[in-house]
Amino acid sequence: MSSKTQDEGTAVAVVGVGRMGKHHARTYKQMSGVNLKAVVDFEIGRAQSVADEYGCVAYGSVQEMLESHPDVNAVTVAVPTQFHRATAEPLLKRRIACLIEKPLAATVADAKALVGCAEEHNAVLQVGHTERFNPAFRAAEALNFNARFMQVERVSPMTFRSLDVGVVMDMMIHDLDIVLMLAGSPIKSVDAAGVAVLGEHEDIASARIVFENGCVANITASRMALNTERRLRVFSESGYINLNYQTRDGIVVHTDGGNRKALAKVREQVAQGVDLSDLDYKDIVEVSELKFDLPPGEEDQLTAEQASFLSAAKHGSRPTVDGLAGFAAVDAAERVVRAIKEHTWEGMAGSALLNGVE
Repeated sequence: MSSKTQDEGTAVAVVGVGRMGKHHARTYKQMSGVNLKAVVDFEIGRAQSVADEYGCVAYGSVQEMLESHPDVNAVTVAVPTQFHRATAEPLLKRRIACLIEKPLAATVADAKALVGCAEEHNAVLQVGHTERFNPAFRAAEALNFNARFMQVERVSPMTFRSLDVGVVMDMMIHDLDIVLMLAGSPIKSVDAAGVAVLGEHEDIASARIVFENGCVANITASRMALNTERRLRVFSESGYINLNYQTRDGIVVHTDGGNRKALAKVREQVAQGVDLSDLDYKDIVEVSELKFDLPPGEEDQLTAEQASFLSAAKHGSRPTVDGLAGFAAVDAAERVVRAIKEHTWEGMAGSALLNGVE
């Protein structure tokens, strides 16, 4: 892997400067110790517009960019998902660290190939699951709760973006990554249902995932809602977390804190059949806000994600969201989509409904 360029900071580039790629370029430009060298897009006019805005050079292909900037050692890949593998493999083979926007790939086969390529060439591969860097989630993760049941809702109005994929790969993929990490166990079974409203892919989906350790996750995703809501609830023996991704805050209810004796007494009274209807539940549990002390400049989760990526690229260390995690999320998403297609509605197969067959 190339070393940091002298006096200029880490040399980086962004490939694909649509909506997300432009955000990556902007964030790199604002980071200290980082030198945004180039942006690449097959629509050269769009690349040039972004390059003019952020003071770098525009190219129409990755090859052109590498020929002119062989010192680039970290690249964000933000092209459409179907082109992730073709775009990232040549970079990984040069041992250039890649931050690939979520999902890692369009198929399990492509995701597996990217992970294998990174391992073969000892290249850093990170996947852009930005919710891992949400301050509220980082606070929840630090609690080390043993998740037993999770409930997730991610719904929003239609934006008419990413209609080439269904809501599972577009939106639910965030939450699949999160619940896989929190469950810490292989998937045992998946049940799911979904409905296509505007095209051939599902716009609304609900999945129930059972893990081999007994943990259960219910996940709902919709891009046909009237309002936006992004919420995670985690239940365990030691407490409960209610996290709002959108407002980046939440609460945690501890059942093993300072009120442990009071809770034990209540359990005893319940077993004895004592009438506790006048008892205030909040008096026997400990309720607090989710708080996480962020490093300076990392209040924005994309900035935090890129800082983590560049640190991994510099030191050759394993990223926070590595290729294996990205692969697992794609694999889970494919299982959910397959379960949706296999789901049977009254009078017709789910696949027929999704394909608009009457």
